[in-house]
Amino acid sequence: MSTASPVPSARSGWTAVIGLEIHAQLRTASKMFSRAPVSFGAPPNSQVNEVCAGLPGTLPTVNRRAVELGVLAGIALGCEVHTWSQFARKNYFYPDLPKGYQISQFEHPLCEHGRLSFDVDGRSVTCGITRLHLEEDSGKSQHGGEEGWSRIDLNRAGTALVEIVSEPDLRTAAEAAAYFKELRAILMALGVNDGNLAEGSMRCDANISVRRGEDAPLGTKVEIKNLNSFKFLREGIDHEIERQIALIEGGGEVRQETRTWSESRRETVLLRSKEGSADYRYFPEPDLPPLIVTQEEIERLRGSLPELPARKRERLQEEHGLSAYDADVLVSGDGLLELFDEAVKIHDNPKGLCNLLAGAVSAALNEGSLRSEAGQFVTGTGHAITPGALAELQALVDDGRLSTTMARDVWERMLSDGREPERIVSEDGLEQVSDTGALSALVQGVLEANPEKVAAYRAGKTGLMGFFVGQVMRSSGGKADPRAVNEILSRALQPD
Repeated sequence: MSTASPVPSARSGWTAVIGLEIHAQLRTASKMFSRAPVSFGAPPNSQVNEVCAGLPGTLPTVNRRAVELGVLAGIALGCEVHTWSQFARKNYFYPDLPKGYQISQFEHPLCEHGRLSFDVDGRSVTCGITRLHLEEDSGKSQHGGEEGWSRIDLNRAGTALVEIVSEPDLRTAAEAAAYFKELRAILMALGVNDGNLAEGSMRCDANISVRRGEDAPLGTKVEIKNLNSFKFLREGIDHEIERQIALIEGGGEVRQETRTWSESRRETVLLRSKEGSADYRYFPEPDLPPLIVTQEEIERLRGSLPELPARKRERLQEEHGLSAYDADVLVSGDGLLELFDEAVKIHDNPKGLCNLLAGAVSAALNEGSLRSEAGQFVTGTGHAITPGALAELQALVDDGRLSTTMARDVWERMLSDGREPERIVSEDGLEQVSDTGALSALVQGVLEANPEKVAAYRAGKTGLMGFFVGQVMRSSGGKADPRAVNEILSRALQPD
């Protein structure tokens, strides 16, 4: 249960009850029950074999690596990992489900009774985890197109998934988004999932109901399917809470149904009436024996757990004096923490390096001019950005050889051609001018060219300082040290 006090909805007297179901694609080379490869973006129906296509007479075999990843996730989430679990058939008919059923786990999941703690607006919240189970994904339907046909791509069919079902302990959209974000960070840290929401490797379904006060009986829940971003999750939940409250207050009744979030319409839209477990006619999978994971295997995997996000944040604050916000930025960014950990060994300015990573590096990642690949950062031209290069760039700023503006220019040139910062400064003549004599000459030239403004400044219009600094910077081609310029100007502008 949530450790924080209940947070009411935007409408006084109402409380929302929210639970999340997260489907995360496991980072395996092959599928859950066959040797068919897994490769996002491959040509349609090119990653399919007879098993995931559901051809008659084929038999599934369990992907052992998928089981290990499921166990790792369960351990990290504080779950009880069962040494005996069972696969089941979930029966429903849809064009992208070749067999007419999905192999999942139902009555006997791999893991149960976990918990996840996270912060929301300075509050500590703990949400229970009901279960974590293994299953296979369905294919993908593509509707429309120029000819108006619907197409089926079975590349995703059979891909290994872990489904993580929370307790209904969440009370606001902000809590739900924070839970999803923290869970994603944990799965990425474990190497269980790549965290790519845009490619659909992690998808979220939200179950939402409302009631009058925390102690009132639970209301009828509505499911919102396939929320693939934190933004859509927050918007979809907020809208659905308000929709249900307005419906009840208007004399209507909430129906159990499945809806989706329409970004264009800014509202949840009905998909279908909500199915119950009986509709799926679950029964034990006859082609697979019970899944046995020994206690020795569980303990071996427990011993291989990496540093998890919560501990990473604590370490960054304890060892480097970073704020909670800065620590979260580094932990949440794809590969940023690894780059920081190496760079700070080379140049000991944690705050400066954090600002560089949170600013210029993150912007380049978002724009696509930099990408995280195989544990390193690679530019669009194929050049690697090393921790040493970042440390060198920050050192140039700290030594006064580059201003922050000039450092941004150097960074853009690093992205363009992959040169090291020191080489760029040397070859392109970008070093900051800090020589007092040279700067004094530039200042004197600006003052002599603007006698009326000098007189106005000395008469009390001190806001003109920005004008003088700008003129000196322009005269220097942007290379003058702004701090030194300010000091020289302050002395030169004193009344005679």
